[in-house]
Amino acid sequence: MNILVIGSGGREHAIIRKLKENPLAQTIYCAPGNGGIAADAVCLPVKACDVQGMVAIAKEKKIDFAVVTPDDPLVFGMVDAMNNAGIKTFGPTAAAAQIEGSKVFSKNLMKKYGIPTATYETFDDAADAVSYIRARGQFPVVIKADGLALGKGVLIVNSMSEAEEGIHSIMEDKVFGASGNRVVIEEFLTGPEASVLAFCDGNTIVPMVSAMDHKRALDHDQGLNTGGMGTVAPNRHYTAEIAERCMKTIFQPTVEAMKAEGRPFSGCLFFGLMITPKGPYVIEYNCRFGDPETQVVLPLLKTDLLEIMLAVWDKRLDKVKVEFSDLHAACVVLASGGYPVSYQTGFPISGLNQQGQMEGATIYHAGTKFEDGVYKTAGGRVLGLVATAPTGNDALKKAYQAAEKISFGGVHYRRDIGAKN
Repeated sequence: MNILVIGSGGREHAIIRKLKENPLAQTIYCAPGNGGIAADAVCLPVKACDVQGMVAIAKEKKIDFAVVTPDDPLVFGMVDAMNNAGIKTFGPTAAAAQIEGSKVFSKNLMKKYGIPTATYETFDDAADAVSYIRARGQFPVVIKADGLALGKGVLIVNSMSEAEEGIHSIMEDKVFGASGNRVVIEEFLTGPEASVLAFCDGNTIVPMVSAMDHKRALDHDQGLNTGGMGTVAPNRHYTAEIAERCMKTIFQPTVEAMKAEGRPFSGCLFFGLMITPKGPYVIEYNCRFGDPETQVVLPLLKTDLLEIMLAVWDKRLDKVKVEFSDLHAACVVLASGGYPVSYQTGFPISGLNQQGQMEGATIYHAGTKFEDGVYKTAGGRVLGLVATAPTGNDALKKAYQAAEKISFGGVHYRRDIGAKN
């Protein structure tokens, strides 16, 4: 089979390395890919959001199966376009991708179908949003841009002045563009967070092993929200009892709700959960594999990934036994200094071999380029260092040992991945 993976980050690298395990994967292409991905796939110079360009290159390369992973092209309808061109594709249609593409849609869906989530109101006028928060008078409060915002469109504010500033920046200064035309204002929930990715074929849903993400840039959850600075799996707070409850009250009801709305979901459905004193609540849905959750979940997957993805396409996921190992996995993200705001790129990376790897850990490339025989930084999140071991502590120890052997100008990483309660 000729396979095309669409995207350019560490998540895509993890998916490609897993797909390579299947002997049917004759040639794997990645568009646009990156310097490290080029060691495992043939990279094509097509931007991830170029729907027509991607369909054209897929036809040219005689692609048998495509995997669309980033949120933007999914929301823009890339799966629809690929399917219309006769190319089997893993991922949700544009209609189903609205579960992530619009916070207003997803919150209204949960309210309509009784799926546990924080109480909320939606606004398309900044003055009305400010008035609501002032009248409510409870802090912290959560403000979310309605549309896609690179995982950074959520503000937790602790005062009225912060709330006014946040509303102003999102809705009037348009820091997230049109994504901020509407906002969701919701109650602040407390409890441990858990990320659960799930394979879904529109009818059957199969949750993967749970993970814990670390969004803040600095140790002890300080600093700005990022796309994710590290992950561990499984999440110790996500017990068997919680998993059973989630299946009954969140996972299956979401699948049924999307079917009832005429938007059956096929692909990877991501549940961002808060385990509150009242039980698990949905913080957010994503319509795709999470990043960097994928980097710790897929190394634990024992069942062949391509087999699962083809079963999702054929709507026979219920016939596949999806299994995970009992090991633990940890990912430490090496980022450019200054990320997620301003940072420099182009620094040579030392510590990697010609394949962009090293002994003792698997290196997933997120923001790299290969130039003049050297790997160089080319993004905010540069590398994800992933290790597996029988215990979480051992996995983290191996990942951090790898981090100490790699360096580049301005390198920054959190030293407390996996340590939060």
